[in-house]
Amino acid sequence: MSFRFNFLIDENKNDEPDTQDKTDLQLCTPKRKQESTEKGKQTADPIADSSPGLGTDEQRDKTPSKKTVCVKTAKEHNVPEDLGKILETKFMETASGLYYINSSVVEKKCLDGADEEGIVSKSVSSRSDLISGVYEGGLKIWECTFDLIDYFSEAEIQFTNKTVLDLGCGAGLLGIVALKGKAEKVHFQDYNSTVINEITLPNVVANCIKGGSTMGCGDDKKTSKPPSKRPKKAEHLPDALTRCRFFSGEWSAVTRLLLSSNKPFSKYDVIVTSETIYNPDYYSALHDTLAQLLDENGRVYLASKAHYFGVGGGIPLFEEFVEERNVFRTSIVKTTDKGLQRCIMEMAFKDSS
Repeated sequence: MSFRFNFLIDENKNDEPDTQDKTDLQLCTPKRKQESTEKGKQTADPIADSSPGLGTDEQRDKTPSKKTVCVKTAKEHNVPEDLGKILETKFMETASGLYYINSSVVEKKCLDGADEEGIVSKSVSSRSDLISGVYEGGLKIWECTFDLIDYFSEAEIQFTNKTVLDLGCGAGLLGIVALKGKAEKVHFQDYNSTVINEITLPNVVANCIKGGSTMGCGDDKKTSKPPSKRPKKAEHLPDALTRCRFFSGEWSAVTRLLLSSNKPFSKYDVIVTSETIYNPDYYSALHDTLAQLLDENGRVYLASKAHYFGVGGGIPLFEEFVEERNVFRTSIVKTTDKGLQRCIMEMAFKDSS
């Protein structure tokens, strides 16, 4: 089966804001960087060649510096009781045994006025899937997500009775895998509320309804109608959904929301994240988020390209950053050499068991 995940070009580099009151000014922490070409044209097949920031040798040596200030507060999204309404007008596809929303249909709906943030229209007008402080690429599925899903199966990673955070979740497929693996709690975070409402939540609901309490999936047709007829409004949510929480907002803002919430909160046994280390300017924000939210004996599973040409990020540089901080120990548990080299990193606190 072949999958086509489209994305457009953004050659601007994003940097941290000037030092100001961190209560009001959030660091714009983009999840992904798109491929850059000299002419800024759309790349036809990112699965075959999907390296955010790919450019010429001259471009790779230049890293424009801009100070960007954005206000992006954190928000928790409640699961609507009427689950059928979430899946109305949605068109489903499947991959790796998981149901997910066809993003092109969602994008059309957003262009027709269903997008309060305006991220799709701004993405189209700017010819980019990354607009700092506006849209961070969450409507697309990126190939390292499937690398991590495969690794969970190959390494027999256990999620049973664990608390899991899908950080920079986008489609939420990693968190859904954890939910299928009997995780006790799964939290999903994405920068954009539109992504949570139109992509993440529907994906989780679709998998819950189709698979029932076991979160199992049926046949693997590439495209299908929503996974069931419109279900009646239920008095209680499916068990799997009661174990989920959904958040939008910048990493540090979501961290503050979780740690200051009146709702019971325990740190995560597992944090999963894919393609979030392309830009070194945001390593600090990511590192701090992991350090504050991971349980003392927890594990982080991070999937990434080995190198993101043009912006300088990638596995070696992030490893160096983490080593300098002296908080986590890291190990590369899988390397894929097909196409651009991709890696999966495991992280744990240095003093953990």
